[in-house]
Amino acid sequence: MSLAPGSPSTVYLDGATLTVEDVVTVAYGAPGAPYVAMTDAARETTVTVRRYVEENWLSPDAGPIYGINTGLGRLMDVRVPVAELDRFQRLIINAHSAGIGEPMQEHEVRALLLLRVNALSKGHSGIRIECLDRLLAMLNLGVLPVIPWQGSVGASGDLAPLAHMVSVMIGHEKAEARYRGERMPARDALVAAGLEPDFALAPKDVLAMINGSTISLASAILSLADAELLARTADVAHALSLEAVRGEKAAYDSRIHAARNAEGQLESSENTRRLIAGSTLTTEDARRVKLPDENRPGDAYKPRVQDAYSFRCAPQVHGAAREGLRFARMLLTREANSATDNPLIFANDAGGYDVVSGGNFHGEPIGYAADLIAIAASELGAISERRSFRLTDPNLSYGLPLNLVGGQLGLNTGFSIVHCSASAIASENKLLSMPSVIDSIPGKANQEDHVSMCTYSARKARQVIANVQAILGVEFILAAQGIDLAAPHLAGFALGEGTKAAYDRVRETIPQTKEDVYQSEWMYAAQALVKSGTVPAAVATAIGALR
Repeated sequence: MSLAPGSPSTVYLDGATLTVEDVVTVAYGAPGAPYVAMTDAARETTVTVRRYVEENWLSPDAGPIYGINTGLGRLMDVRVPVAELDRFQRLIINAHSAGIGEPMQEHEVRALLLLRVNALSKGHSGIRIECLDRLLAMLNLGVLPVIPWQGSVGASGDLAPLAHMVSVMIGHEKAEARYRGERMPARDALVAAGLEPDFALAPKDVLAMINGSTISLASAILSLADAELLARTADVAHALSLEAVRGEKAAYDSRIHAARNAEGQLESSENTRRLIAGSTLTTEDARRVKLPDENRPGDAYKPRVQDAYSFRCAPQVHGAAREGLRFARMLLTREANSATDNPLIFANDAGGYDVVSGGNFHGEPIGYAADLIAIAASELGAISERRSFRLTDPNLSYGLPLNLVGGQLGLNTGFSIVHCSASAIASENKLLSMPSVIDSIPGKANQEDHVSMCTYSARKARQVIANVQAILGVEFILAAQGIDLAAPHLAGFALGEGTKAAYDRVRETIPQTKEDVYQSEWMYAAQALVKSGTVPAAVATAIGALR
């Protein structure tokens, strides 16, 4: 396959300007679309620094330099003979390819390759340009390493998983890769893509590539993008549920939210107002209509002063989630453009370079971000589950049928078990959202005596995101069902312009239920609908993009 840079869809890496959106675009793109390349300036810096490394630090007379001519970890005081430095690279890969467990998904591996090259493009690593070209060729041609998820504590980088990445790069006979959707030996994948299967490594190459918590970073950035979409989707689900229960809208008065002046809350409340604008279901006239299952004597009606917290406080909860995600975005964007291996190389005032040992590989910031993503998403799911619960109880939904049964009650059970699944998943999220970054376990002869556990933080965040997609899917099913069951009694009443677009999109996928159906089928469909982002997209077409 022949690929060339320079098209409008090319993503250029310079180690400083990569965005979350760039990562998402490349992760979910096709091989070479977009094409990824380094800027000329980044290439020049990489070559210049590497030349200095070779001319000054690889001779027998050079002093000890960690990872270049010494052992690793507690073996840092052991010199590696110059004649063995090239073989040392291969042995590092063998020793560190110690991952296990489920493999990363293809889009996560694409994000990983992009992020690792970008970090090395800063020019502080002393790596050969040939290594970066090899990684970019793999990304652009679609040779994706099979990388086990487990084996990293997120401290001296994601050493074990990243070693599996490098093992594919060099055509290791034990390594595996995916190419065009098929899993195969790495050497076969490289040949199929038109690459030489053998690739030689030189001193400093391996350590530069496996230091840094980039596995965790890649997954966390993708989870962040998904969570930001969930925040907008949660506003839509909330607005549909609000209309299903003919809720009051005073709680969304802009003056209330301006008084707190919390940006996320302001955004969520504005979204709600825009979604229900034009609705006649959130009015006193609609609430005066007594539904058949509503528990009130005769035609007696008392104005509803305020709704339960899951409605009234949705902007506060959804808004706080937004604020957490905003902080996570800041952390992850910074990490995406950081040099995170060790040691690092810096130009000095004498015209040469200094090599400095430090700890930028420690994944603590990524752990904080991933844990925040999990917590924020979990809370979006927790309050959604409470709204779904209210929709199934006539006493809490103001007269919607028990369990939202659309046919004969008793013969049909309705949606009680659908909601039960949502509650089970919401409770699962409580444990998954406990921060991992507060955990630590020492290793490597106690040289690594504090670690971040950011890799597990990222793995958990990924699972929480999928869980919340399912929870919000359930809310869409129940809210649409509630609206349909109330509609015959509310002739002449209308949804808001935004919620009408959302309702129509939901009903394109999920039909109204009059008799019990095989519920799991529609739950999976609703989860996929949430994941796709097409409900907020339909809303955006009708009323403009949500904040």
